[in-house]
Amino acid sequence: MARALVTGRSKTIGVVSSDTTFYGPASTLFGIERAAYDAGYAVSVSSLRSVSSRNVVLDAIQQLLDQGVDGVAVIAPLRSGVDALRHVSPDVPVVALEAGQNATVPVATVDQRAGAAAATRHLLSLGHKTVWHLAGPADWQEAEERILGWKTALEAAGAPVPPVLRGDWTARSGYELGEALLDNDNLTAVFVGNDQMALGLLRRLREAGREVPRDISLVGFDDIPEAAYFTPPLTTVRQDFSELGRRCLKLLLSKVEGEEHPGRVVVAPELVVRESTGAARC
Repeated sequence: MARALVTGRSKTIGVVSSDTTFYGPASTLFGIERAAYDAGYAVSVSSLRSVSSRNVVLDAIQQLLDQGVDGVAVIAPLRSGVDALRHVSPDVPVVALEAGQNATVPVATVDQRAGAAAATRHLLSLGHKTVWHLAGPADWQEAEERILGWKTALEAAGAPVPPVLRGDWTARSGYELGEALLDNDNLTAVFVGNDQMALGLLRRLREAGREVPRDISLVGFDDIPEAAYFTPPLTTVRQDFSELGRRCLKLLLSKVEGEEHPGRVVVAPELVVRESTGAARC
């Protein structure tokens, strides 16, 4: 308290989060907390059940500011969260994470398009004529960015673009969507929007007697800790949440201090090749 009176800073940042039952938002939150701790900052978290209302997000930001935090990071994977940020005054120290291309506040993000494109190009390089995609929910920014990366890579290669199948990030939805994929006799490769859905799809393919990667190659996204222990171990796109947390904190503190800062900082993803991808069958 004495330091805050002298410096005008509380050495505390606020984080508005939601959907932390999912791996991505939970890991993003952890990355911010770890970066803040390393920099000598405490973290106050406002965890929302939903960001479906603009006022819910704005109220959470204001409550954290009223508590005396130096600035607020908003984990905004949903479009509704990004829309709420349009109503934040430019002089308020707020940054967003994973907020898509059209955010009106500074953003720290993993390059979702690049990760999806790398996954798609990897499958095409193995001789697959096209790649199907199981995507996340339509209101998630990351799902839309991954669709764009996948589609761009297919179009650049002159490959057919199959219809997108939508899940809800859960293993169950991957399992259920597998039924639609099995109706396609020419299916040889699938890029799945996250590793949990890939896990569900793996089970459904196994039940149908389709072997991975002999019959179908599979790539996920996130590189959850269990991905290396799937059967077979999953080829996937790794997001560096620790680096994302560091970039976010640096961006936020620059805004708090009124310093020049980039409007957007991007962390590169990494394709991790394991045993779930192989050459296309003849």
